[in-house]
Amino acid sequence: MHDTESGIDLDAEPSGEGCAECLKAGGWWLHLRRCAQCGHIGCCDSSPSQHATRHFRETGHPVIANFEPDDAWFYDYRSRRAFDGPALKPPLFHPLDQPTPGPHGKVPRDWEDLLH
Repeated sequence: MHDTESGIDLDAEPSGEGCAECLKAGGWWLHLRRCAQCGHIGCCDSSPSQHATRHFRETGHPVIANFEPDDAWFYDYRSRRAFDGPALKPPLFHPLDQPTPGPHGKVPRDWEDLLH
C-alpha cells in the first residue's frame, strides 16, 4: 500500500540500521526514527543533528515511526500528534546489539551535554 496522503507506504523498507546522514558523516544519535513513506532512517530531535525532522522538511514526508525496540508509535508532523499505526515492513527497529546512543565507537563521553 502506498498512500501519499496518509504519508505511509507499507512497502517501504528501512534505509539501514542507523541514521543515514550520521553514518555517512561519522556522527552519532540518541534515538532513531523511520520515515513511514520512504523508509529513511534519521536521528531524533534530541540528537545533535536532528536528521528525521530535516528529512520531513526537505521531502514533505509527514509521518515517522519509532525505530527503537519495544516502543512502537507513529508521529505526524502535520498534526503534531503521536498515534498507533499499521504494521510496516520489517525490520521495525535497529539491531538489538546496537547501543543507545549509537553507533558504537562514535558517541562522545559528554554526549548527554550535547543533546537538544
